[in-house]
Amino acid sequence: MGPHPAVAAIRLAVRRVLHDILTDDSRHSRTAGERAGGRIGVRLARPAGGLPVVPEILEIPEQTPNERPPSPLVLVACSGGADSMALASALAFEAPKLGIRAGGITVDHGLQPGSDLRADEVVLRLRELGLDPVESITVTVGRDGGPEAAARDARYAALDAALERHGGTAILLGHTRDDQAETVLLGLARGSGIRSLSGMAAVSGAGGRYRRPFLQLDRQTARKACMVQALPVWDDPHNADPAYTRSRLRHEGLPALEKALGKGVVEALARTAQLSRDDADALDTWASQAEASVRDAAGLLECAKLYALPPAVRRRILRRAAIEAGAPAGSLFARHIEEVDRLITGWRGQGAINLPGKVVAQRQGGRLVIRQG
Repeated sequence: MGPHPAVAAIRLAVRRVLHDILTDDSRHSRTAGERAGGRIGVRLARPAGGLPVVPEILEIPEQTPNERPPSPLVLVACSGGADSMALASALAFEAPKLGIRAGGITVDHGLQPGSDLRADEVVLRLRELGLDPVESITVTVGRDGGPEAAARDARYAALDAALERHGGTAILLGHTRDDQAETVLLGLARGSGIRSLSGMAAVSGAGGRYRRPFLQLDRQTARKACMVQALPVWDDPHNADPAYTRSRLRHEGLPALEKALGKGVVEALARTAQLSRDDADALDTWASQAEASVRDAAGLLECAKLYALPPAVRRRILRRAAIEAGAPAGSLFARHIEEVDRLITGWRGQGAINLPGKVVAQRQGGRLVIRQG
């Protein structure tokens, strides 16, 4: 008799991602080996027609007998909640079968009394699953961008540092299809454009270090998998606190949408995220290719050439130029880019536009100049 359907689903999702990690790791190792080169040899080539023998230089890759590359290390970020505990259990089950080392990281944000004890419990549970290395990291949460954003920034910084410290290849995150739907709705509420509607990527971070195996699975599947495996889980009280926007959306907004529109809203929003991501990626590629054609010999943006581009492409070029000039990406909103865009499409002699990071955009002699003020 096979495993419970919920357990089978989470294991399959993790197995697929681990296969992708192995493929990427193998490709990276092969490319690195090609860059490193090998021994130099000589082969004597005898041309036809009685011509003299010609020595041919060959590069022979170095090979050490019985030497195998180290197994990749994959870590799971685990809060102790149902989603991440289900992910940790699936990683512990699947990784050894593929020759992958598996470890776990839990981050203590210090935002609740007893959070250090909770982190210690998570460490114990991860070790009981057979994960190694396992580590608890305490972070200090700042204030920039609000409590949710500040906690997220501190958490990812800690995870990045842990991956480097342990020499890991990737970190698995337990975001589910429900989390994806919430992210899409939050982006829609901000009016931030198609990239914001694309939600969370299955692969993200420097070098594709973050992987999200559960984006096609609902939250209930992860919780069911924990229940049938008798895995203890911790329900973060912040997830039910109406002071947090995502919590209100989860417990009030989405249920109201499902009541008004019927079941299937979460699946539709997740599908919207993927379609939006595909479109956004295509537009980003177009903008990247078009950027060189709208700059003059000095590298300045030419307004007439920018005007000829479709708005979606043009605004991507403007956003990239502002970020390169020093505007923080997280503080650069659609309304900022729209104001800069008017210097091209609605030029009436208006003055400079102030952007975050003390960056200034202004039109000078048919050129758009974006620089530190």
